[in-house]
Amino acid sequence: MARATAPLLDQDRAPAKKLAPVERLPNFPARAPRRVAAAKRSSPAWQTRAVNLALPWLLPIALLGLWYVGTERGWLSEQVLPPPAYVWQTLTDLLSTGDLWLNASASLQRVLVGFLIGSGLGVTLGLVMGLSKTVEDYLLPTFNALVQIPVLGWMPFALLLFGIGEPLKYVLIAHAALVPVTLCTLQAFHQVPKRLLEVGQAYGFSRRQIVTDIVLPSAVAPIFTGLRLGFTKAWLSLVVVELLASSEGLGYLIAYGRQLFQLDLVMAAVVVVGTVGLLIDRAFEVIERHLNKGRAVTPGRVL
Repeated sequence: MARATAPLLDQDRAPAKKLAPVERLPNFPARAPRRVAAAKRSSPAWQTRAVNLALPWLLPIALLGLWYVGTERGWLSEQVLPPPAYVWQTLTDLLSTGDLWLNASASLQRVLVGFLIGSGLGVTLGLVMGLSKTVEDYLLPTFNALVQIPVLGWMPFALLLFGIGEPLKYVLIAHAALVPVTLCTLQAFHQVPKRLLEVGQAYGFSRRQIVTDIVLPSAVAPIFTGLRLGFTKAWLSLVVVELLASSEGLGYLIAYGRQLFQLDLVMAAVVVVGTVGLLIDRAFEVIERHLNKGRAVTPGRVL
């Protein structure tokens, strides 16, 4: 039995057939080692706040430096642009004599009265057009045509109707504030979140409830944006009106300094106008940012 099985074992142990050699794959370009960027250290919060506070002052400081260097080295004539020291001295003189407060308070009173009149009429007109599509179709085309006329274009008619006194200034300032407040109020009604309107209709709200509980709360922030723009327009028109017809105010100081060729007085009044306007605009911006926090932006038709 052992001899009979030996050949079979030899056959099983026969060497296997040799396979063809595997072809070598082509060489690919070696990939550059991947560099992992190290995590940057976040700067402290106080440094971030300091940088954010300092950035807006870089350009004014640079302009002030160019102004100083240009006047000191004679690049700019004092008859064209007085040195900053002269302007500062004029500001201190106006403060010490009380003329600055007298003229600034007169300007603030005018712009406040005119702004209240114009913004009140603008909000009312925007509400009426926003709540009634028919009224909007009748009034909006004529309103858009009339607002294209600048404030100075209404000056001759306003002089004939109101004279050269304080009512003239109030009317022109109110007209400047009326336009942006009206348009922003109307736009606020057009941009009421559509989902809120659908929710109100699903709960069976009446038209009055939709307006008082949904539309008006959603329109507060855009209306306030219109008030901010309206005050900016009113402040700009105030200076124009006081330049033309006034015996006191910041615009009067500019006109008075121009007539006497006292450019330091002109520059001092311009600095005060810009500073006061900037401070009031920043106050409006803070309130507007608070009102716009978390506001929905999906527009929908009110009614």
